[in-house]
Amino acid sequence: MYDVYAVREDFPVLKEVVYLDSTATTQTPIPAVEAMVEYFYRYAGNHGRGAHRLAREATNRYEDARETVAHFLNSEPSKTVLTKNTTEGINLIANSYPWEAGDHIVTTVLEHHSNLLPWLRLQKKGVNVTVVSPDSNGKIDVSSIEKAFTEKTRLVAINHISNVFGSVQDVKTITKLAHRYGIKVLVDGAQSAGHMPVSLKDLNCDFFATAGHKGLLGPQGTGVLYIKEPDVLDSASVGGGTVSDVEGCTYVLEPSPACFEAGTPNIPGVIGLGRAVEYVEKIGVPEIEAHEIKLSREAAKRLSELEHVEVYGPEDRAGIVPFNVKGLHAHDVALILDQTRKICVRSGHHCAIPTIRFLNVDSTVRASFALYNTEEEVDILVNAVAGLKALVS
Repeated sequence: MYDVYAVREDFPVLKEVVYLDSTATTQTPIPAVEAMVEYFYRYAGNHGRGAHRLAREATNRYEDARETVAHFLNSEPSKTVLTKNTTEGINLIANSYPWEAGDHIVTTVLEHHSNLLPWLRLQKKGVNVTVVSPDSNGKIDVSSIEKAFTEKTRLVAINHISNVFGSVQDVKTITKLAHRYGIKVLVDGAQSAGHMPVSLKDLNCDFFATAGHKGLLGPQGTGVLYIKEPDVLDSASVGGGTVSDVEGCTYVLEPSPACFEAGTPNIPGVIGLGRAVEYVEKIGVPEIEAHEIKLSREAAKRLSELEHVEVYGPEDRAGIVPFNVKGLHAHDVALILDQTRKICVRSGHHCAIPTIRFLNVDSTVRASFALYNTEEEVDILVNAVAGLKALVS
């Protein structure tokens, strides 16, 4: 049986607040923090840069973390690049793929800016971009993706779970469809990895980017980029750690993943990420998913029953509940909830301005749930939002 109260003991801040902003960043469990502290206290050396014992220990722990993450995502370490966040991973693809003028990319209105701006910027190089719209609940129809294809389409870039709607996209079917046309697929998994089972071999996408500080429970400044065929890319960033030989005016890059990881990485962060992923694995992703879905759908149902509240997104949502209180700005709602009940929710456009405009609003309040939230916290949220009616009557 899922014991959320035992889980909460590993997240001390939860004794102080009702934390409902895990879509932005999750809290990091004590074992992962302790793993990072151990690095600084016992073996703080550089990665791959020395023969002495501290450097060897740091390198081994770092690469162990890579193997842990790769196994968790059903991938291979050689195809698992460690980045500082989802944004860096997506930009690495945008800047490293051999684009040609006239190439075409398909993406959607639902994307976080991190999975939209890199593609829009490629328009300066003559790459064309089509942005597909969802239905009113934030779901992308697979047929609308296919209709956007041209003979020059090279990539479909789409999120797995919308960070605004909480809607889950059928990325497996979209990938199968795109591959029939010889088109590659990049999946933004920032909101899916750790929140739902993700097998990259099963999805079969060409690129998958996610953050360490969301469903994987790791620290900020860590991320993961899966590259199914590393040889199709020419690394946009080179330097220390990326080359096997330099002679005269020529150089030879190391194989993946080293060729994509220039410079000193976030060694303690990655070690903490590896420990956090082990923590998630021990609890079980299917159990986490079921817990989060139960809470979010209960919250959405109860909030939608309040006449002064408008809830967005599909009924079969993931752990994300966007809403607005009629007559109050989203920022005011978030501030009141924080100051009166210590409830931490997000407000604003959530780095997804096109999505918010699609809703025909200027912002939303977003409550998002993680493995450590409780039914009591759903009660606290709903009761607090219900109490705001007095401010809009």
